[in-house]
Amino acid sequence: MLFISLSKTQKKLVDNIRGRRLQMNLTQEGLAERSGVPLPTLRKFEQKGLISLDSFLKLLSVVGGLEEMVDILKPKEQSFKSIDDVLKSEEKPIKKRGNRKWK
Repeated sequence: MLFISLSKTQKKLVDNIRGRRLQMNLTQEGLAERSGVPLPTLRKFEQKGLISLDSFLKLLSVVGGLEEMVDILKPKEQSFKSIDDVLKSEEKPIKKRGNRKWK
């Protein structure tokens, strides 16, 4: 598993959204109008990478990628290496809740 910092992740997301906006030949004003995201919010996102999840999803719905985002966040399927792994997985119930609260 490759780990990247949160700031690098934010920058990549901003760059990807901005790139899609420019490919569509949209100004910031045009994207803000089409998405329903206030222009100052879009500008703040493109400058600092800060945005609410709701506004981010609205942007994705216009520039594309909303379905991909949903698909990529699905829980991974278990892969089994042997029949023993399959049998062990059947013994354990699937968790529907976490164990701990974060402090």
